[in-house]
Amino acid sequence: MTNSIKFTLDGREVSAAPGESIWEVAKREGTRIPHLCHLDKPGYRADGNCRACMVEVEGERVLAASCIRKPTPGMVVRTDTERADTSRRMVFELLASDMRPQAESPDPQADFWLWAGSMGISGSDRLPSKFDGDEHVGHDITNPAIAVNLDACIACGACVRACREVQVNDVIGMGERGSHAVPVFDLADPMGLSTCVTCGECVQACPTGALYEKTLMNDAADQRAIAEFDKSVNSVCPYCGVGCQTTVRVKDDKIVQIDGRDGPANENRLCVKGRFGFDYIHHPHRLTKPLIRLEGAEKGLNVDPANPFTHFREASWEEAMAFAAQGLADLRDQGGETVAGFGSAKCSNEEAYLFQKL
Repeated sequence: MTNSIKFTLDGREVSAAPGESIWEVAKREGTRIPHLCHLDKPGYRADGNCRACMVEVEGERVLAASCIRKPTPGMVVRTDTERADTSRRMVFELLASDMRPQAESPDPQADFWLWAGSMGISGSDRLPSKFDGDEHVGHDITNPAIAVNLDACIACGACVRACREVQVNDVIGMGERGSHAVPVFDLADPMGLSTCVTCGECVQACPTGALYEKTLMNDAADQRAIAEFDKSVNSVCPYCGVGCQTTVRVKDDKIVQIDGRDGPANENRLCVKGRFGFDYIHHPHRLTKPLIRLEGAEKGLNVDPANPFTHFREASWEEAMAFAAQGLADLRDQGGETVAGFGSAKCSNEEAYLFQKL
């Protein structure tokens, strides 16, 4: 490794590239260090807010946040000391004491609870609170696709960085101070009334479920209802020619969630259509078979999408293709100037190129 920095990690000599953090080296070497505010994804800078990734550096008085600490030549780092383990565990205990029990959490399978469980912190009962009072923040369901349950928020700032620095929408900020600090939308507006474009990057970044997809939640949008997926399929967003890569999750033969995947065009990111615009797939008005207009049926806007058979009949693909081809051939024989068409944002770049050549 050119210009590598050699240091000791848990008794082993390892090398770090310039600018690489202790956390990144540990991950590459197979050492798991808890993390909440740090997202190991393109575009996210380390922030060191949550202090869940603390490690011990030999000769230093205080522990170091491994996500923002860069190694230096000869440094000796321990991730598994009693002092580091105790510090990390206390972080999770303090956060859990200010949250609802795991069973009442918006997402009982969130990264926070998975890490807490790995440390032996039970989420079955609420831990004794270390803070004054029992403030209930409530939840905001004004956005059509995203539920906001700030009772689960740990003020890690991941959603702020997702909105401001990754998607550059600059809608989410932090309001209040200290233990009362919470994410706010614009000037503390309800999410659905803010300038949020519902790209969902904040949902994908949130480690606790404080921001969550409504498609996975119960009718009250305060808790996850779909516990497990039947399958996950890697795919490509069908909405335009950009080619954003996605992971599609299916339950009972229905798409219930789409996340961005690390592709060259999107680097885990999606727009509102790519992440949430999949309900048309299961819409009862969606055509699944070719239809041909009945002879003598009036052409106009008086067709009921719920019952198109007053004006159309089902046809096989072969019949429909032959019917369309014959119609285009007849127009060609008339000079071709009577042909018109509609393009679509769902066409690929190649299809759009061919369409403009018609």
